[in-house]
Amino acid sequence: MASPEFDFPDPFGPVMAVNPDWNGMDTSPPNDLKFRTSILTNRIPNPHKAVFLTTLDGKPHSAVLSTLSINEGAAYRLGGLIVITVFFLPRFNSVGLLRRTMGTASGIEFDVVIVGSGIAGLFTALRCTQRGLSVLVVTKSRISSSSTNWAQGGIAAVLDVNDEDAIEAHVRDTIASGRGLCDEEVVRSVVSEAAHRISDLVSFGVGFDSGVDGYHKAREGGHSEARILHSKDRTGAEIEGALEAATSGEGMSGLVIKEDWMAIDIIQRKHGDPLSGICGVWCLKSDGLVETIRGSAVILATGGCGMLYNSTTNPTVATGDGVAMASRCGADIRDMEFVQFHPTALEGQERPFLITEAMRGHGAVLMTVEGHTRWREEGGLASDWSYMKEYSPMGSLGTRDVVARATDAELKMSGESHVLLVTEHLDMDSLRDSFPTICERLIEQGLTLGPDPIPVRPAAHYLVGGISVDNFGRGMNDGKVIPGLYAIGETACTGLHGANRLASNSLLEAVVFAERCSEHVSEFILGADKIGDVPDWRAEGLSELIEHAPLGTDLLALRNMMTRDVGLVKSDSRLMRARRRVEHLENELETIWRASLPTRELVELRNLIICAGLIIESSIERRENVGLHYNIDLE
Repeated sequence: MASPEFDFPDPFGPVMAVNPDWNGMDTSPPNDLKFRTSILTNRIPNPHKAVFLTTLDGKPHSAVLSTLSINEGAAYRLGGLIVITVFFLPRFNSVGLLRRTMGTASGIEFDVVIVGSGIAGLFTALRCTQRGLSVLVVTKSRISSSSTNWAQGGIAAVLDVNDEDAIEAHVRDTIASGRGLCDEEVVRSVVSEAAHRISDLVSFGVGFDSGVDGYHKAREGGHSEARILHSKDRTGAEIEGALEAATSGEGMSGLVIKEDWMAIDIIQRKHGDPLSGICGVWCLKSDGLVETIRGSAVILATGGCGMLYNSTTNPTVATGDGVAMASRCGADIRDMEFVQFHPTALEGQERPFLITEAMRGHGAVLMTVEGHTRWREEGGLASDWSYMKEYSPMGSLGTRDVVARATDAELKMSGESHVLLVTEHLDMDSLRDSFPTICERLIEQGLTLGPDPIPVRPAAHYLVGGISVDNFGRGMNDGKVIPGLYAIGETACTGLHGANRLASNSLLEAVVFAERCSEHVSEFILGADKIGDVPDWRAEGLSELIEHAPLGTDLLALRNMMTRDVGLVKSDSRLMRARRRVEHLENELETIWRASLPTRELVELRNLIICAGLIIESSIERRENVGLHYNIDLE
């Protein structure tokens, strides 16, 4: 009979009950550690708890136990068997099962370990699993916390592969936005693949708004024509929700997702030798323990580092984890001086709320507070009263680098805290139908979309630079491939964006490189060397570590410094001051890091400091004003 004394530490925690026809009802045990696993259909009598008995060779057997005193969601060893009790509701006939890959004395092992669960991470996970690989996705928070979920605008795409003029126009707009620093070969290949990747997204259940000729297409800043596919003003959430649902679908038996697992560092096959390759990651679990995960390929898809700035449209998970981990293991990092600030974040919020660029594509106009007052008094076309006429021939639809800097300049001249995004000249019903999420948020602030001007100001939004990768998403060291290391999404720098990202190209880049990456990984795994012994994290001296003191003051100092000295407008003196301060913070934190037990707070601060240093050094080295990099001493 099973009893608590036979309890063994299952590396995956409680099992989640799942139904392929899941309708949003959470049927999982009341435990924060949940994960999605393979789906098996089992006809189980409803009066009892359902369990799986699985031998160490991985063969599952279903059973019903009514006599054992066991806890739901717990794991027990019974002789040569492992017994997993499963939470089960009678109306469902499908339950989650532990992954097929078993834990070993040297950690747990998968073919592929993906760090991050936005569009890039989940799409890659689905495609790798479809190709027969065992895949583990680790995400340090909830899937719903990713930057993808926050994306309002959409995904830029030309859907007719034979429309050469439309494809060429998208290429031209991308290169123009990138200020001549885009890799044209990459641009052309990504734009040309758009239709196929949109088809993939639709096959996974993503629904885009329909229009007269199929899909409705919006226009955003920097685009010469309407080509943005969207789902109202919550496209990111639509994509993320569909991909998450697909992870529990048919054929996903090799895929495991672990929420609240934070990657600490990448494991090298030979410590200190990047070109020896990668063989896994160390992850911090919510219970404070560090798990060793072996994997022939590690794919970084952790997003950007917006939390370096006081005002950012990014979620709090955007702490540059992938870039920092890759940097520590010797990967090339490039173009970090190009941090994009979104021009229109709702002002006066503790956490900035993005007002999508698609609203300006819909006809909204940027004005100063004074300009808006005069327009109401004197009348005329709204666009004629926009300050953007002085900065860009595209007016309020200028590229983000131009609009954000112009707005910053206007605020400094006026002393105001915000400019206004004006929509009162537009049809109110059309606005509310197109932007329901924004409409609801404005109501919470006592504003009405249409009649009331929206107070906005720039906020840190997107990291254009990142881990230098090739056309398959492979990480590089001095231009040579690091075997087994991949990076995709905002974490990577592919050459697509150049010095400034064109609106809605990021989701396109993510899905195109996710497909390329998954295809290459499936081939790489076939020839990968067997993983030898892998050390546990800090195997020696772990018991001597202590809890660290609160780090909030250090984080605040870092964010204040980056906002003041390394923001939209830089100078040589401010950059040198920032360099000194980051070096001081880095030295202080290293002392704490070596003596302390790991926590998410400590790991994130360590990563942010590394990213800050990379941005500062790249900004110092860039001796020309281009795109998102503007130094007043280079005028």
